Amino acid sequence: LYLADDSPPIEGRSFGAPASVSGEVVFNTGMVGYPEALTDPSYRGQILVLTYPLIGNYGVPDDNIRDEYDLPKYFESNNIHISGLVASSYSWHHSHWAAQKSLSKWLWDNNVPGIYGVDTRALTKKLREHGSILGRLHVVRLFSTIVFYFVFLFHLITICYVKQPGNQLKNPETYEPVLPLDVFEDPN
Repeated sequence: LYLADDSPPIEGRSFGAPASVSGEVVFNTGMVGYPEALTDPSYRGQILVLTYPLIGNYGVPDDNIRDEYDLPKYFESNNIHISGLVASSYSWHHSHWAAQKSLSKWLWDNNVPGIYGVDTRALTKKLREHGSILGRLHVVRLFSTIVFYFVFLFHLITICYVKQPGNQLKNPETYEPVLPLDVFEDPN
């Protein structure tokens, strides 16, 4: 993992897809719920650092199971939204009654790289002290240059917005559609 603040590279072992990605490096301090965190649209295009020390031990549930509102029962949306994943420790053997596949297989199927063996507590401390840092998760060593993509150059709203209001999200009390929006000022 290369950070744009000129600090030394952070090394780890690969799991997930053999891909290289760029994005804002952010962290999540949750103790459970990595399927929910990875499918949360608010993490779109970001490299997510999970601070809980063991990730992958309960696998990934079936993504075809829906709730009474036709939403994914065990996920925040239909897709993985992160661009990369960083963990302290990864369990190659999962065990849970609802697991359909391993976290590594799920990431591989969605072309999302992950690394483990990283001191995520030190990395989280750095992110808290310095704020937002752009990074490059470089898994495949075929490239000779590291390119940082600046988040503000992308208009993320064009890839994150709800195209058709309707049954994506509904208020369970009124059954009225809910349209999630983030309002931001265009830097241009």
